[in-house]
Amino acid sequence: MRDQDPSPVDADRRLSTKEAADLLGVKPETVYAYVSRGRLSSRRTPGGRGSTFDAAEVETLARHNRRESGGSSGGSGGELSVRTRLTLIDSDRYYFRGVDAVELAARHTYEEVAEWLWTGRLRPGAAFDAPEASVAVARRAVDALPEHATPTDRLRVAAIAAATADPLRFDLSEEAVLGTARSLIPTLVAALPAVQPGHRDSGPLAHRLWARLTGREADEARLRVLDTALALLVDHDLAASTLAVRVAASARAHPYAAVSAGLGVLEGPLHGAASGLAHRLLLEVLDQGDATPVVADELRAGRRIPGLGHRLYPGEDPRARALFALLDEIPHAGPALAAARDIVATTARHTPLHANVDLALAVFTASSGMPATAGETIFAVARTAGWIAHALEEYGERPLRMRPSGQYTGPKPPRPLPERDTGGATRHS
Repeated sequence: MRDQDPSPVDADRRLSTKEAADLLGVKPETVYAYVSRGRLSSRRTPGGRGSTFDAAEVETLARHNRRESGGSSGGSGGELSVRTRLTLIDSDRYYFRGVDAVELAARHTYEEVAEWLWTGRLRPGAAFDAPEASVAVARRAVDALPEHATPTDRLRVAAIAAATADPLRFDLSEEAVLGTARSLIPTLVAALPAVQPGHRDSGPLAHRLWARLTGREADEARLRVLDTALALLVDHDLAASTLAVRVAASARAHPYAAVSAGLGVLEGPLHGAASGLAHRLLLEVLDQGDATPVVADELRAGRRIPGLGHRLYPGEDPRARALFALLDEIPHAGPALAAARDIVATTARHTPLHANVDLALAVFTASSGMPATAGETIFAVARTAGWIAHALEEYGERPLRMRPSGQYTGPKPPRPLPERDTGGATRHS
């Protein structure tokens, strides 16, 4: 029997996360997944200790879910939510396997955080090494690209090239996929053109990546920022690129192909490329010495201000907060930090938005002599570990479960076969 709709709720009432979850019939963490996909909006509670949700909006979503599932938890192949043990986003904090992600990134290297995400175990001193054959074929493929190719273009080509050098890539066992992960990430970095000639690809991944991002000499403070940024960005629940990876893994695509799917989505201006837009805005503010005219021009043109606001965080993005704290300790980052704070303060006169991780990345890249595309490169390399973690989870689920049914809105069938008229156009009899 079809479930009956509940009694209408008070349209002016706000629901807690638990109340919203109960009404939707899902776990509390799934409520935030709905927010991340733009299906629900949240508002920070007074005091900032949680989020509330509009009761009428939650009830509308609950009705929609029941219609989609035919009143049951079954359906025709698609799933409204994805079970995951990897990342939970809750108010202004996020967690990797239940551990505060900011604390993990502050105390452990990127490689160690990746291992935690993959296996739920910490491996002190974890290091990733790339096979020479894999690096060689990836470099040849990347070197053949035109000079104007973007970093994401290069990474995507490198991933597919590396796949051709791995005859065991179709082995989707956990041990094999973990082996692929530990070799693919350093291969991607090694395939990028080095800005610093003669740099040796050894040591922590952040050190190797630095030589691909800037010609400036590295110092421990900046390397720490880069390593922390990689660790903070390793995963962020079901972002668009991560969903693409899970769809590929659901079809049992091998890890290289799954990562390539993520890289394809990442290139969008609303995802991985957003830090580049913030970088350019920051340079313009530094050039003019004042954020007011720059922000005014952006708003006049109808563009959103990059680097501000995040749909999952009512307050400040915790990743931005962590990176800004580290950048505060670097004297040469001072001007870029001041410009970023000027952007936030100026925009606050129009709408109160906090800085997000894209603005923090922009401060780091701009103050380190890196190009505007550097933030996208950092994001892509970091997130590769998260994508593989999600692929591993998806390999353990039933195949092809990420296959929703379309809602056909075209002409009602059956229609007669189309005929071609003498003018070459298609017409129906």
